[in-house]
Amino acid sequence: MKSPNLKILAVLFAGLTLAACEQADDSASSADSAPPNRYQEVHQIARGQAVYTQHCLACHGTEGKGPPGDWRIRDAAGRFPPPPLDDSAHAWHHPTAVLLEVIREGSPGGQGNMPAWKDTLSEQQMQDVVAYIKSLWSDEVYQLWWKMERQSLEP
Repeated sequence: MKSPNLKILAVLFAGLTLAACEQADDSASSADSAPPNRYQEVHQIARGQAVYTQHCLACHGTEGKGPPGDWRIRDAAGRFPPPPLDDSAHAWHHPTAVLLEVIREGSPGGQGNMPAWKDTLSEQQMQDVVAYIKSLWSDEVYQLWWKMERQSLEP
């Protein structure tokens, strides 16, 4: 009688071990897909906020909330006004590389009035201001952005 009981215990133990391994694999893959802590670089965010205050605030508003009015309606010249950079508009729909490109080169295709900052800001300052902008997004939006960012980095 002891032999069948030992077999049952061995099968149960093996099943539990396999289930634990599978669960560990799932948690590792979800950890890989979890966004990085965007508040980890507090000094970078503070530097970015200083750059934002000096160069971006006049057009994009306090805490990236944008100017009054609808940023989706073109002005008389056919250009879009500065959009909010918090998570209420479309900035979070773009990967980091695109955000940096817009800062470097200005409004794409002359669709807005944003100047190119490549001759004014260093690459580090541009990266800092993007870190600050990302700090304005809610956790939910940041997680959605992170999924899109990861997809943009895949080969």
